[in-house]
Amino acid sequence: MNLRQRPAPGRARINSHAPPGLLEADVYNIIPIHSLLIDHPSLRYPEIRAAAAALRATGDLRKPPFVHWNPNNDLLDWLGLLFGFQNDNVKNQREHLVLHLANSQMRLQPPPTIPDVLAPSVLRRFRLKLLHNYTSWCSYLGEKSEIYLSNRRFRTGTGNDESNGLRRELLYVSLYLLVWGESANLRFAPECLCYIFHHMTKELNHVLDGKIDSETGQSFLPSISGDGAFLKRVVMPIYQTIKTEVESSGNGKVPHSAWRNYDDINEYFWSRRCFQRLKWPLNPSCNFFATTPKDERVGKTGFVEQRSFWNVFRSFDKLWVLLILFLQASIIVALEGREYPWKALESRDVQVELLSVFITWAGLRVWQSLLDAGTQYSLVSRETIWLGVRMALKFAVALTWTVLFAVFYGRIWIQKNGDGVWSDEANRRIVSFLQAGLVFVFPEFLALALFIVPWIRNVLEELDWPVLYLLTWWFHTRIFVGRGLREGLVNNFKYAMFWFAVLASKFSFSYFLQIKPLVSPTRALLNLRNVHYKWHEFSASPNIVAVVLLWIPVLLIYFMDLQIWYAIFSSFVGAAIGLFSHLGEIRNIGQLRLRFQFFASAMQFSLMPEVLLINTNMTLVKKLRDAIHLLKLRYGIGQYKKIESSQVEATRFALIWNEIMVTFREEDLISDQEHELLELAPNGWNIRVIRWPCVLICNELLIALSQAEELADEPDWSLWLKICKNEYRRCAVIEAYDSIKYLLLMILKDENEEYSIVETLFREIDFQIKNGKLTQEFKMSVLSKIHAKLIALVKLLNQPNKDLSEAVNILQALYELSVREFPRKKSSIGMLRDAGLAPHSPAINAGLLFENAVEFPDTDDALFFRHLRRLYTILTSRDAMHNVPRNLEARRRIAFFSNSLFMNMPRAPDVEKMMAFSVLTPYYDEEVLYSLLNLRKENEDGISTLFYLQKIYEDEWGNFLERMHREGVVEESELYTIKARELRLWASYRGQTLSRTVRGMMYYYRALKMLAFLDSASEMDVKERPEDGLDGLHLGTPLSSRNLNRATSSVNLLFKGHEHGSALMKFTYVVACQVYGKHKARGDPRAEEILYLMKNNEALRVAYVDEVHLGRDEVEYYSVLVKYDQELRREVEIYRVRLPGPLKLGEGKPENQNHAIIFTRGDALQAIDMNQDNYFEETLKMRNLLEEFNNFYGIRKPTILGVRENIFTGSVSSLAWFMSAQETSFVTLGQRVLANPLKVRMHYGHPDVFDRFWFLTRGGISKASRAINISEDIFAGFNCTLRGGNVTHHEYIQVGKGRDVGLNQISMFEAKVASGNGEQVLSRDIYRLGHRLDFFRMLSVFYTTVGFYYNSMIVVLTVYAFLWGHLYLALSGLEDAAMGTSNNKALGAILNQQFVIQLGLFTALPMILENTLELGFLPAIWDFLTMQLQLASFFYTFSMGTRTHFFGRTILHGGAKYRATGRGFVVEHKSFAENYRLYARSHFVKGIELGVILTVYASHSPLSRNITFVYIAMTISSWFLVVSWIMAPFIFNPSGFDWLKTVYDFEDFLNWIWNSSGVFSKAEQSWETWWYEEQDHLRTTGLWGKLLEIILDLRFFFFQYGIVYQLKIAAKNTSIAVYLLSWIYTIVVVGIYIIISYARDKYAAKEHIYYRLVQFLVITLTILVLVLLLKFTPFQFLDIVTSLLAFIPTGWGMILIAQVLRPFLQTTVVWDTVVALARLYDLVFGVIVMAPVALLSWLPGFQAMQTRILFNEAFSRGLQISRLLTGKRSN
Repeated sequence: MNLRQRPAPGRARINSHAPPGLLEADVYNIIPIHSLLIDHPSLRYPEIRAAAAALRATGDLRKPPFVHWNPNNDLLDWLGLLFGFQNDNVKNQREHLVLHLANSQMRLQPPPTIPDVLAPSVLRRFRLKLLHNYTSWCSYLGEKSEIYLSNRRFRTGTGNDESNGLRRELLYVSLYLLVWGESANLRFAPECLCYIFHHMTKELNHVLDGKIDSETGQSFLPSISGDGAFLKRVVMPIYQTIKTEVESSGNGKVPHSAWRNYDDINEYFWSRRCFQRLKWPLNPSCNFFATTPKDERVGKTGFVEQRSFWNVFRSFDKLWVLLILFLQASIIVALEGREYPWKALESRDVQVELLSVFITWAGLRVWQSLLDAGTQYSLVSRETIWLGVRMALKFAVALTWTVLFAVFYGRIWIQKNGDGVWSDEANRRIVSFLQAGLVFVFPEFLALALFIVPWIRNVLEELDWPVLYLLTWWFHTRIFVGRGLREGLVNNFKYAMFWFAVLASKFSFSYFLQIKPLVSPTRALLNLRNVHYKWHEFSASPNIVAVVLLWIPVLLIYFMDLQIWYAIFSSFVGAAIGLFSHLGEIRNIGQLRLRFQFFASAMQFSLMPEVLLINTNMTLVKKLRDAIHLLKLRYGIGQYKKIESSQVEATRFALIWNEIMVTFREEDLISDQEHELLELAPNGWNIRVIRWPCVLICNELLIALSQAEELADEPDWSLWLKICKNEYRRCAVIEAYDSIKYLLLMILKDENEEYSIVETLFREIDFQIKNGKLTQEFKMSVLSKIHAKLIALVKLLNQPNKDLSEAVNILQALYELSVREFPRKKSSIGMLRDAGLAPHSPAINAGLLFENAVEFPDTDDALFFRHLRRLYTILTSRDAMHNVPRNLEARRRIAFFSNSLFMNMPRAPDVEKMMAFSVLTPYYDEEVLYSLLNLRKENEDGISTLFYLQKIYEDEWGNFLERMHREGVVEESELYTIKARELRLWASYRGQTLSRTVRGMMYYYRALKMLAFLDSASEMDVKERPEDGLDGLHLGTPLSSRNLNRATSSVNLLFKGHEHGSALMKFTYVVACQVYGKHKARGDPRAEEILYLMKNNEALRVAYVDEVHLGRDEVEYYSVLVKYDQELRREVEIYRVRLPGPLKLGEGKPENQNHAIIFTRGDALQAIDMNQDNYFEETLKMRNLLEEFNNFYGIRKPTILGVRENIFTGSVSSLAWFMSAQETSFVTLGQRVLANPLKVRMHYGHPDVFDRFWFLTRGGISKASRAINISEDIFAGFNCTLRGGNVTHHEYIQVGKGRDVGLNQISMFEAKVASGNGEQVLSRDIYRLGHRLDFFRMLSVFYTTVGFYYNSMIVVLTVYAFLWGHLYLALSGLEDAAMGTSNNKALGAILNQQFVIQLGLFTALPMILENTLELGFLPAIWDFLTMQLQLASFFYTFSMGTRTHFFGRTILHGGAKYRATGRGFVVEHKSFAENYRLYARSHFVKGIELGVILTVYASHSPLSRNITFVYIAMTISSWFLVVSWIMAPFIFNPSGFDWLKTVYDFEDFLNWIWNSSGVFSKAEQSWETWWYEEQDHLRTTGLWGKLLEIILDLRFFFFQYGIVYQLKIAAKNTSIAVYLLSWIYTIVVVGIYIIISYARDKYAAKEHIYYRLVQFLVITLTILVLVLLLKFTPFQFLDIVTSLLAFIPTGWGMILIAQVLRPFLQTTVVWDTVVALARLYDLVFGVIVMAPVALLSWLPGFQAMQTRILFNEAFSRGLQISRLLTGKRSN
């Protein structure tokens, strides 16, 4: 069959197996493949026709039986009928495949000789990429791949062989795409898809090869066929299994080890047992499926996620081994007491003592093997018995080594002590120990050798030879991922050097400033004798407890401070890399002015495609040439090529620049006037130079005039040289001259004599300029007078009503100046007549000159007046216009864009030759557009969202009003009626709404259309309509003299018609609006708003899940894709693919992405969240970015391109600014270092661009298992790294991103991320990264993912350990004794640790350095100081508390859940009760606990008796922590210190506390419901979690033990009886409480007198007891206060333990008392927290100061005014 045949006319494809009602023949997605003859711009490409023709080559294929075969069917229809795929899946994948093959063929270099035929190399490359994971899987399992392709066709070239080979290859890729397109949730299990594809390909081969079925004797038929067979018989059984497992997980609350998640399902296919058990067709009785009872079913596969803090040690054991061994070694060396460690090492004793690290090392191996066995034992089954054998052997071997080392070590000392010296025998024993040690570390040496030659390791790991598996069996389990992960030698060297520097700094610091200084205080404490203890001391050697308490904070800091060293080094390295990447070279408009003249060339070089030669061998020379060219542009080296207006380059530059300015105006970032000042004016008026924006040539003309007057007597060349030193000045002079010449000739009637006089005058001037005699012939001093008259003329012409006589007067004056005063030689009237400079006609002599010669231009000529305004600006500007544009965001964007063009980026290809890409945004039910009602709704202060936005974005609101006035709005009230949609859009574009995201992403489409036009535009195209130059393109439809500002330079007017076809082939935007169907059904306004977005954006598609109810509770689910059809003027359904069941089995967002990913197209996929934005000027660089996929970064090409984010919410409030500063330093500097040199950048949130075909065959762009993958996107990065991908980071392009702006939103976001990290600690991905990466990359992974959170928690624990330790020393009396000794070093060392805690300051370093790089040093320091004044430190300390609480709690107890933070603006005041609910457990209680410790310490420490500097220095940072944890929610709460609000808040809090809980009451209404919810995590936690919780709660009993001995009533008695007697007090108080509660319940209602009697008796007895104590014991009233500090913590400890034991206590009498006491405690805590808030609210001035700290000045002013108005209204 000949593939070169064109499609026959009229072959419109009819789907033979289409379900009824879905046949909309003309509805298509991007290209109408069903009819290749209709008029559609994409069909002009022969590549589309080639791909479609190749698919139609069904020819001699055996037709599927039992179905009607349509002769128009193609290969995908054939496969669909053969295997029972859904019709819409077939249609979807047909377009997918045709588009991809056509796009690939367009990029082919050199182009194919016959463009109408599909090139085999295109298909081959695609097949290799798409099926690479499948072939790797086959090789891994030792299965033969089912891809049979004859290589003959590449050698022979006989037509039929070749076409059959091509067809077979097409069938393989089509089959894979069809399987993938219908697999629904199974797409998260890529190797499960490989299994399905493997068997289906085997059956396909049987059909293609004409095999005979041995059982029936007929031609072979697939075992799965028929209508919808694939979904029902393959997908649904596996889907049901996943669904059953998820249902057994209790919404993620059941321990992970008890149910199988997506990863477990997938990893079942990593062993050969899937072939033996599952078989094909799938065997439903196999124990893999959920039909099997739970106890007989396959359990966890590959990994068991167990909840434990030990996971941090298990996953990163190499790091902890290093830290522990160094700690041991440095303690041994430090104890020697020499000044320097190398001197201590001269001693043989120390050398031998150091050998003990081997014992520790072996011991750690024992512990690691125990942890492995303890967590992974459930993986061992009859099928995996060898796993159990290895666990047991590992433990035995590690134990043997430990014993062996201990014995050898003991023998050395026995020999030495026996001999008294280091004898030969002792030395021999040392040698034998070292020999054993050498054997022990041999595997480490082997790993080191392979680290130095990484390619050998990669090759070995990727070879699937059984012998290699046997050799590595001992070291790790064989798994499909995590093989061949080593980087190249250069990268190895770079990140190894980085970590050497970090580790060297850390270890030097630790030895000299942490460990060594503690040696002498430790000895001093151990040597303390006759210590007078203030309590009963149990320990025989109590000083040891003191020593342990002294060391604990030091050790905690020792284990975490590597995080600080990493922060310091990464900051400096990141700043250096940024510097060399040329970031921040253009920081502001001033710096842009200096470079603007190179800007056009830079834009041409970076954004315009180069002309590619057929021979591309000269790549190295070409790269060098490009680099030199960029260098010249960057620094203006060499002869600068002037871009004059005749050149196409300048015209292209003007089109692009002006289009950028148009988008700025549309976004209301600039005003109409700024737009005119910034745009590159169109060529016209016969101006000979490029017409730079007015901003650049503002005052240059005036400067040139003053220079002309100064150098009036100099020769022409001297003056001109001076003027030409500044390019803008030269252009300003020439433009002004040319414009005036054109203008004067334009307003004079050309038939009059005056016209020829003016023409002659200019000719004369031109002649003198040409001869270089201008200054000789004319007086330069007269220029200023001429200048003044010209200004008057232009001003007059600019007015709507022009006075003719005034114009004549000005022209006459100009004539007199030019003819009489300007020339140096005086001329008579006769000479002037002869020269043509005076009128000949007597008519003119009789009247006035110019009287009848002036003709004003038409008032509707908008373009003329635009030129005129520009001329007026040039003539009159006196200032330098440094403040244009005024808007800070516009300035930042212009600076970033212009700077990025001078950075290194790949050259752009033509739009036709660029990679195609899609953008995917998951959306649930967030805001699409703000409603008018919500915008105008006022809060209690009278502040509406609209008012807030008007104040925050004051200049943008002004620009919006100006634009509306131009569009006919007269009164502002009209904005709420006829222009309501515009107003809503304006507000929505400043929030975090879907409409903002869609607008931003659709800039890609707009940019691609423009670039497609510019790519193919000839010189005539860009200069169409030569009679008006480029002016025509600016005309639009004349409305008024100011009509042009809306879409002034809209390049659309020049388009030739093919551009949108090109753009649609390269870009599609899919928004996964999961519940759009439900929105439509219930008439939700969001549905109408989404439709509005589709209507206005041609390339936008919406994918949603449709639920079809069939009656009898039967529901079918469909993935549906819709678009708005511009011809039919309605929404049309394109595809409807049935799903096996409900979409959401795992986490919502990844499931939503996964269902819509089948509708995306192209080679790349940009994942964009609903809170993002994009900028038109950045979208121009997208095709450059996509070219990065072709470059090697290290030894691999990228699979994820990391993109820089710009946090756009920073201006909303100070909190938003802190958040955005923190984020910005992470998404720029942090990720820059992660990508290079560390090579561990993962994927954090979304603007990253994925290699689409790489990811869709490897599990998609996120993971979705319930709870464990709550931070779904980072797992895409983990998965990418483990599967041998490569993640890069590029900073020449940016995407906008919104962040949370209120404290409660931010805290919920931090809680979500911290919980997500807590879950990551348990995950298999982190474990595998920790074990499969080399040591240095493992360090990088730890300190930039879970390690950051772990170490934040350690910092907080250090504060706890420090304070508890000091409390112990003060209450026991040890501190007194230590103070008494002369050795003050102890305190010095303890203080040292306190200052180490304050090293947290270094975490601000990345922020400062990044700002220095991009804004300059002084602005960065100023920003930092401003932040401190706005109390940023309180916020960051508070955030650390949030992270610690949720990270720790998730690891201990689980309970991680998705928290919807809401994306609104925070203008309303949050009530005290709401803040208390959010922060009571995470911050307030902990803050109060630390406050109590500090108070008790202050009252009992000898240091504080005379408040010394030492005491203040020791406790100030702890007090700061307490204050920030308690006060931050109120400092950052709008109107947080308003007295009235505080009063109402407290009443509301009391109502909430005492409100009795009903069955359905929510946590917001009742304290009791909230209290039970706060304990949820204790219900799901395991036994270890509960035990640890109880152990931690025991600390509260220490207060009582420590303080009762300090009471006066104890009379310094240290007997244990004192403590035991103190419990009587606790029991009595609880008893009294129970008696009064009982009396209240029994008597309060009916027999009130009895209740009062009980109260009276209790009070009387209490007073009596107090009087007796005062009389007969040393008791004092102060003891009551002191004892409160002792007994209140005891009660709290008891309540916490009772909560853990709730299952046993809830049914008993005790529980009611526990609940009542807990309510009382929360009331007390609330009062403690409220007290400082109330005090600050009562003091004057704090409220205004707080508003000023929280918001900008404009909003603060507005708030004060609106409060006054609200007050007046209410009065």
